[in-house]
Amino acid sequence: MSTFLGMPSAPPRGTGNLRGTEPFPAAARDELGNTQLRRNVGKATRTIRDKRLAVTGELPDWEQLRSAGAAIKRDVLARLPELLEQFEQAVPARGGTVHWARDAAEANAIVTRLVRATGSDEVLKVKSMATQEIGLNEHLASSGIHAVETDLAELIVQLGDDRPSHILVPAIHRNRAEIREIFLRTMPDVDPELDDDPRHLAEAARRFLRERFMRAEVAISGANFGIAETGTTSVVESEGNGRMCLTMPRTLITVMGLEKLLPSFADLEVFLQLLPRSSTGERMNPYTSMWTGVTDGDGPQEFHLVLLDNGRTAALADQVGREALHCIRCSACLNVCPVYERTGGHAYGSTYPGPIGAVLSPQLAGMHTGPDDPNAALPYASSLCGACFDACPVKIDIPSLLVELRHQHVEQAGVSAESAAMKAASAVMSSAPRFSTAQRAAALNPSASAGT
Repeated sequence: MSTFLGMPSAPPRGTGNLRGTEPFPAAARDELGNTQLRRNVGKATRTIRDKRLAVTGELPDWEQLRSAGAAIKRDVLARLPELLEQFEQAVPARGGTVHWARDAAEANAIVTRLVRATGSDEVLKVKSMATQEIGLNEHLASSGIHAVETDLAELIVQLGDDRPSHILVPAIHRNRAEIREIFLRTMPDVDPELDDDPRHLAEAARRFLRERFMRAEVAISGANFGIAETGTTSVVESEGNGRMCLTMPRTLITVMGLEKLLPSFADLEVFLQLLPRSSTGERMNPYTSMWTGVTDGDGPQEFHLVLLDNGRTAALADQVGREALHCIRCSACLNVCPVYERTGGHAYGSTYPGPIGAVLSPQLAGMHTGPDDPNAALPYASSLCGACFDACPVKIDIPSLLVELRHQHVEQAGVSAESAAMKAASAVMSSAPRFSTAQRAAALNPSASAGT
């Protein structure tokens, strides 16, 4: 990439909820002591894992689909500036407005300004990893705007004053009894006799949300995909709450990461087969919503698209690490990871947990802000078993990326006791005479060689 006068020497890193408050080993130790969490997460991941294996096994061309998805993602990153410009032109041509945000602060400021312009002090939200990443709900609250999560699992997390612990199922660490307690404690006008039957819990949430759907003037969504050639944006979901948010309010604001682009509508065919099978273990998503700009008299009459960088350009600049930007947020890697299954998502600190989070968070936010940067521990939060690579629908080689990040961490960390010892060992073992001398010395002093 060419560098011109006035350009930063390196792309800026991301900000927001991309870094925990303590290193992974310390956080994981606390989570391992929570037996209920381990039981909840273990049961849920096993169920989703079994469903995924069943539906992917039905397709004789599953591996070809994975290869096609990986090839499309490589093409997107190779042509990203061109595709972004095409997308930027296509959205306004169909009545939408495009905004660019270089980091979390800019994105939050843009969304807040747009909501204030409508005069509304309440917004509905479709589940969105990008808005969690930038801490949008907290920023809106500081400006007197209440964001209501409409995805059931996100609503549980919000009402429980909790944090998401899974990319797809944010409340995976909660069981039915805990959800019932949260609803009874925080949901107004809930039936005091509410039990923990899933149907009754869902009905309580439906009644709570229905009034808000009817009165909302503004909705905020993420995006699973954006189509460069048409300016179309797409959200896939399982509950219908997304469809309500995307069609009923007058104003729709979508926050989308730069990497979510696809070149053409034909490319969407591949990902609408890969994503549901890899995420929920379904053959197709129950609700697939697509919108192209604004249609007079039908749906939102104002559409704003916020294109979010927040460290993605920095990740793109890494010739090896850029592969993490292929991620389609399916969570298949989390469901097969032995580390995640035992610690859950909170131990990772970032919005993005699990194997892909251990790669993506350091790529977006960096891992060298100080000697005790929590992100520096994330590349080591893996056994390198390779199950995540086998499960990934776009063939992201997560184990290799983790090894590369470990290499980068060691190079950046400079001299340490470990690196000095390895350097000394390398010097000894690279020379036959020195190695023989070391062997003789070890024979003369067995206690030293035994480490006592």
